[in-house]
Amino acid sequence: MNAPETFEPSAVAHDRAKRQLVAGAEPRHALLDDAQQAARRQRSRRATFIKWLRKVHGWVGLWGAVLGLMFGVTGFLLNHRAGPLKVSPGEPQVEQMQIPLPAGGSFKSPMDMAHWLKSELKLDGKPGRPRREPSHPVAWGDQSVVQPEFWQVGITSPKQNVQAEYWVGNGYVSVKRTENSFLGTLTNLHKGVGLSVPWVLLIDTIAGSLILLSLTGVLLWTELNRRRTVGVVLVVGSVVAAVMAGLM
Repeated sequence: MNAPETFEPSAVAHDRAKRQLVAGAEPRHALLDDAQQAARRQRSRRATFIKWLRKVHGWVGLWGAVLGLMFGVTGFLLNHRAGPLKVSPGEPQVEQMQIPLPAGGSFKSPMDMAHWLKSELKLDGKPGRPRREPSHPVAWGDQSVVQPEFWQVGITSPKQNVQAEYWVGNGYVSVKRTENSFLGTLTNLHKGVGLSVPWVLLIDTIAGSLILLSLTGVLLWTELNRRRTVGVVLVVGSVVAAVMAGLM
């Protein structure tokens, strides 16, 4: 008697069932592998971003480290320049003298006098806005006299401040020089007193660095710390505290 054509040994049937089971399970494994790869790619992009953010934060901080220290110290002094918690940066040295007018006559204007003083006394800094008081009659006892025209101009630099006064018709210029202490000079650097355009641009880069440090610091905190609510509370709290302290 011949065996039926559909008969299969048990081993062959078992192999076929195993292959069908594996074939049916392959799509599920493929989906899991795709999800895992997507998660790995996301973690890789996040790690690359954090690495780049750390580099930017570090280099920006290094660029402004020295000047940031100076601005921190001088900012503290400026914050305490008056009571109730006054901190003195040191007493300035004051000198006064009278300089004869140059040979050949008088000055045409206060700025003309200021430029001559800069050249004569080898002064640094820029002349400020001059004060010019025209001649006018004044009472002197029981009589009236004419007070001559009066000029005043200042030449300021971080290290010193020079005030020049001149009564038109006099043969000399009265000069008062105030030389700042070391901490006073640093404070003037902070305020930008009598400085050139390159220094102003340099300070602009430091201001930009502080802004970048703040932004990258907040981003690093949010990327490395899952408690973002705490970070938001700290930032908002610092803003509120600053506003309240300024209004008190």
